Amino acid sequence: MTDFIIGRQQIFDQQLEIYDYELLFRGTDHDLNQQDGATQATNQIITDTLLELGLNAIVGPHKAFINFTTQNILEKTPLHLPKERIVIEVLETVKVDARIINNLQELSKLGYTIALDDFVFANEWKPLVELADIIKLDVLEMGESKTRELIKQLEPYDVKLLAEKVETHEEYQYLLELGCDYFQGFFFNKPNIVAGKRLSVNQLSAIKLLTTINDPDVEFAELGKIISQDVGLSYKLLHYINSAFFTVPNKVDSINQAIAYLGLNEVRRWINILTLSSMSDKPQAVMQTALIRAKMCEQLAKLTGHKPENFFLVGMLSSLDSVLDMPIAIALQQLPLANDIVSAILDKQGPAGEALDCVLGYEQWDISAINFAQLDPLLIGNAYIESINWAKDLLDTIK
Repeated sequence: MTDFIIGRQQIFDQQLEIYDYELLFRGTDHDLNQQDGATQATNQIITDTLLELGLNAIVGPHKAFINFTTQNILEKTPLHLPKERIVIEVLETVKVDARIINNLQELSKLGYTIALDDFVFANEWKPLVELADIIKLDVLEMGESKTRELIKQLEPYDVKLLAEKVETHEEYQYLLELGCDYFQGFFFNKPNIVAGKRLSVNQLSAIKLLTTINDPDVEFAELGKIISQDVGLSYKLLHYINSAFFTVPNKVDSINQAIAYLGLNEVRRWINILTLSSMSDKPQAVMQTALIRAKMCEQLAKLTGHKPENFFLVGMLSSLDSVLDMPIAIALQQLPLANDIVSAILDKQGPAGEALDCVLGYEQWDISAINFAQLDPLLIGNAYIESINWAKDLLDTIK
């Protein structure tokens, strides 16, 4: 592997299902703020990372939005990647001239999807607007008034609109009403808090189960009784252990056998995941985020000799506010968690809190925050990729 870390940011459709991902990357050998460095970085990420890891490992069945510089477009770098798997994101720094226009027209005719990044209307960009499939609007930079004005200007063109840097659910709502097709930003991982909201009966039952499972003194017999009394839990546990996730010599056909095989910590973790999933009617992306956080925290714990199950729980429960649409402090009050777990989630204290801070930094692509216990950034990046794959496989077993 080259000296790169790679990340991704979700792009949602109007129903808040995952549409595609934008790929993000940073390298130690190239200054990505410089044109030459960015060009080399894009080439390097394609040849050494995307082709080595495989796009499926990073974005699954979705397309990958990839930034391309002026030089990348002149060199027709996108031709190294399959047209059905990528979106050519033309950076706002690209110097538009006849060669750029001709190359993008050629790529478009070959079937590549073209997106214009951080778009501001200018005469020299008009030929690209006419061939673009998607235009990205930096709504944070422009503000509501300029965003409305630009959307009005783009009405005559046959393009899809992608609002990026959407920070709140309120922004998503007004942008949806304005006709934006896709959305990108951290609003999705924030709770859409409704004053006076109460937990449903199902959510209260799930909280009760989480409370029992996370009691440090819980025993095998009690776990077996809880699971056996719930047909859905019983079926899903047996389905889980008989899936490709585990190499079991013989099919497991009883709850007690499944618990004995998995062990207390693994069963507790599985029920935590399943219970959190049952609490929400949100799109699957909410659960995906929780699982990636949990697994990445666990990976960081293993790399530094800490207790992985505590780190896993911290990462997973850090998404409880998004699942329940209530402030995280209030959500955590429902659970009899140890003080160090709560302080790790709320205040990022202790090793688990520091790991969570690193994971959140990676999720939000805050490069200055991607550090933990002096680990090599490449190890942190690898932990992220492994967590993506683990979460994807696990979600397939709990549907």
